[in-house]
Amino acid sequence: GGVFQVARVEERRLERAVEVTGSLRPVDQTPVSVKVPGRLQSLAVDLGSFVREGDLIGRLESADYELRVKQSEAALGQARARVGLPLEGEDDHVEVEASSSVKEALAVLDEALANRTRIEELTRQGILSAAEMETAMATHKVAMSRYEEALETARIRVAQLQQRRAEYEIARQELAETYLRAPFDGAVQERQANVGEYLTVGTPVVVMVRVDPLRLRVEVSERDASRVRTGQVVRLTVEGDPQDHLGQVKRLSPAIVEGSRTLVVEADVPAGGRLRPGSFARAQILIERDAPALTVPDKALVTFAGIEKVFAVEDGKAVERLVTTGGREEGWVEITGGLRAGDRVVIGPGSLRAGEAVREIGRASCRERV
Repeated sequence: GGVFQVARVEERRLERAVEVTGSLRPVDQTPVSVKVPGRLQSLAVDLGSFVREGDLIGRLESADYELRVKQSEAALGQARARVGLPLEGEDDHVEVEASSSVKEALAVLDEALANRTRIEELTRQGILSAAEMETAMATHKVAMSRYEEALETARIRVAQLQQRRAEYEIARQELAETYLRAPFDGAVQERQANVGEYLTVGTPVVVMVRVDPLRLRVEVSERDASRVRTGQVVRLTVEGDPQDHLGQVKRLSPAIVEGSRTLVVEADVPAGGRLRPGSFARAQILIERDAPALTVPDKALVTFAGIEKVFAVEDGKAVERLVTTGGREEGWVEITGGLRAGDRVVIGPGSLRAGEAVREIGRASCRERV
């Protein structure tokens, strides 16, 4: 026999987690391309530059586009004048029937109609001849035709005004697009054009990435997949950074990948200025934050040839118990089978054998290092 320190098997609360590995990726990654052709006049960013949404990235030479704006503005003014509007202004609304040419044609038509009606009455009374009646009818038809022609001309001028307005807005938009601006908050990952280079429509100038938050993409085994939920906390570390980073599960694949029998899971992780896209990460998905577990001091566990056991104390003697273990932390180990709460176990049993007498010299808690 011998004198040993003894500890009770205690229940404590601990985390249940699924261990995974994966890589950090940007949520958005996109080339910023030119929408109009032109020569690149200046570039305000370079590799690694951080920009806010709307910040200037680069600028094309704009002289040609400024001339097009002036040209279309002049054509717009002429079109406004044709319909009786001031040369400058934003309101292009026109009443077709109120235009001077239409009102003039309408006045002639009204006069021709009144004259025809009068002659028709006099002809019925036998005062005027049929020839005069025919002349009045012809005059009325001509007036009607000229009125309709005046209406059509006025409508065409209004349509031309709308076309000139559209051309003017397009010219202004093209001028605005000689300024390349950031589509979102992020950083420049790659520069793909040089100052002085002529760029066609769609040519990328830089590649931008959204660097905060980052997206952690991992694969969870089919066995653990059913326990993973959106909203669960993810704790991860990256090479060269001892600090833990926290994220949250945001997206789950709808299906298990057949080849690897895994579930693809994505979490959003705030970068905080310390994490970079492309980094390899080791992570834990916290399944339970406060799960009950039986624990013993780690020095009570004896491992030999892959078999784990402890020596329990019953009636003053050592009793060998085979156990199964779960999670471990510094100073303690979780027991998932082989012991019950309140059992007493020997700490540091050394060469102790089953059946030997054990005399206790004090008790330790698995919450304290022994």
